[in-house]
Amino acid sequence: MEEKIRIEKMVIAGPCSIESLEQAMDTAKYLKSLGVKNFRGGAFKPRTSPDSFQGLGHEALEILKAVKKETGLITSTEVMDGKDLKAVYDAVDIIQIGSRNMHNYTLLQTVGAQDKPIILKRGMSATMEEWIKASEYIRREGNENIIMCERGIRTFDTYTRNTMDIAAIPIIKNETGLRVIADPSHGTGRKELILPMSRAALAAGADGIMVEIHPNPKEALSDGEQSLTFEEFSEIYQEIKN
Repeated sequence: MEEKIRIEKMVIAGPCSIESLEQAMDTAKYLKSLGVKNFRGGAFKPRTSPDSFQGLGHEALEILKAVKKETGLITSTEVMDGKDLKAVYDAVDIIQIGSRNMHNYTLLQTVGAQDKPIILKRGMSATMEEWIKASEYIRREGNENIIMCERGIRTFDTYTRNTMDIAAIPIIKNETGLRVIADPSHGTGRKELILPMSRAALAAGADGIMVEIHPNPKEALSDGEQSLTFEEFSEIYQEIKN
């Protein structure tokens, strides 16, 4: 069993989708220059529309390997299908279960049998109890190294992409004893709200945050409207890192 990755006030950053080696490497090197230790990048992207960019798949996994080798950063990406788990396992340090797969109990059991940390994102319409039960599917297979991620839930409000449930952070920590991080990028879908929601999440006891950044958000193939530029991220990171 490999040593557990434990980081105080975890900051995970990177593009929604890996689009090229250059894009991923430039982002990773910039993060490393700031002192960020965790790089995230989507390889397989579940999208509402089948016409939207679906990610580079296994090509992106090879890029993640290259990023790890070049920078030494801790890497993470989402697995969507059990058939891709071995490839994802071999490519990254932390495996993510996305919002749409929180109820995929077969996949939860499969990743639970692995010995790497698992980020479990809350389903967009999931109650806290359902989220907790999902984590138990992983734990019962032997993996206790789970990081719960509050990423906003769907409500009647349309001003933001989702509604960040800050109260869930201390509740989930108390109920499960697991680490909880927050994703204000998906939680709000508005980059101007990332800093205040990061502050709120950390004040509520979050163990870290996950945010999306991109060298040129206007040209991003997915979630550009909620992605920070390098400069915008740097300003936020300098405030929250301590």
